[in-house]
Amino acid sequence: MRIIVIGGGIGGLALAAGLRRHGFDVAVFERDTDVTATGGYHITLDGRAQEALRRLVPPEIVERLLASSSALRLRDPDAFWDWHGRLLGYGPRLADSPSVDIDRITLRTLLADAVGDDLHLGQTVTGIGHAGDGTPQVVLADGTTRQCDLLVGADGAHSLVARHLAGGPTNKPVGIIGFSGRTAAEDLSPVERKRLGPRSGMVIAPRGAALYVGFLDPVGNAVLDAPHLRASVTTGPTYIWGAMFPESAETGSVRGLRGDELREALLARFRRHGWGEGPLEVIAKADADSIAAFRFNAASTRAQDLAPWAAGSITALGDAVHATPPTAGMGAGAAIRDAAGLFTNLCEVTAGTTTLSVAVSRFEADMRVRGAEILGLAMRTVRWILATDTPLGAAVTTAATPVLAAAGRLRGLR
Repeated sequence: MRIIVIGGGIGGLALAAGLRRHGFDVAVFERDTDVTATGGYHITLDGRAQEALRRLVPPEIVERLLASSSALRLRDPDAFWDWHGRLLGYGPRLADSPSVDIDRITLRTLLADAVGDDLHLGQTVTGIGHAGDGTPQVVLADGTTRQCDLLVGADGAHSLVARHLAGGPTNKPVGIIGFSGRTAAEDLSPVERKRLGPRSGMVIAPRGAALYVGFLDPVGNAVLDAPHLRASVTTGPTYIWGAMFPESAETGSVRGLRGDELREALLARFRRHGWGEGPLEVIAKADADSIAAFRFNAASTRAQDLAPWAAGSITALGDAVHATPPTAGMGAGAAIRDAAGLFTNLCEVTAGTTTLSVAVSRFEADMRVRGAEILGLAMRTVRWILATDTPLGAAVTTAATPVLAAAGRLRGLR
């Protein structure tokens, strides 16, 4: 079976790693020329995502991954603060959590190592369709074509493959712009380091503004005590933060800035809304070059709306189907689970126990349910941010109840 994967992100590489490991003829076409040139900061992998990875990649890759990951069970419970830095409450205990956090660059690099020569960097797919014999076909930017038995779109929220299958976009903007960055714990004042502590947290405020602060330490909080295997780009206690604002003309103008200008514009906007300097220190002390802006996109939360096409020899997975805002920290994990689900079904095809079209149909049915689940969780927080886009004052604490209830799920910036 010849399989082409378009997109070398987390989901596409995880799928290709599993296929390569089990002898499939697979090729991944990725437009990036360097796997480390990727957006995003850190990824949370829950137990289900980790189990899916173990089915896809060799044991030594899993070992390197865990040696480069920060264990949530070694962290304090998540905290929730108001915009002056006053404590509102805590999330659930993490002592029994199997989840881990890992740098997106680190995870992508490890998966690329597992895919090896089957990953073709700097290759942009400009068209897809079917050859004369009915098999899927891709057109590359240099005009060459490649045919396969199965074409898989793992090309993100603006997927060429999913748009081809659905006849249009599979997601839309939700009305929020995010700004993210990295801040070394050692750069913060002793007071702020103590307040934030070895935990993730959320600053809850009126006027539609929110600030997520994620804690990442793949050295001091490593899952495995194996420094010789560590590949993490984060080498000490670090806060990965994300500021979220409703989309507007003002937010759009800030989004176009870079570096120090972007950082100062963010701080100015928070200050105009009455935020204290304590909660803002994590932004003020951030590495200016790490700060970036991105629009939140989301697919429908209804399972029946996801992958709205008849199953066949072209399919898609991850954000191409169920684009998910980062407010649940589950998007990358869901893409990995998609990859494992498709891989399992394709193994049944090669074993002769099912046909390709039936295997794809079963995979897409499971993916619809999985996508609807994570979208429902992510959109809960999105709706809260948009609903508090008014001067609610202290009443915002009541509005934040759904967020507090979902505290254990608010742990990742994609």
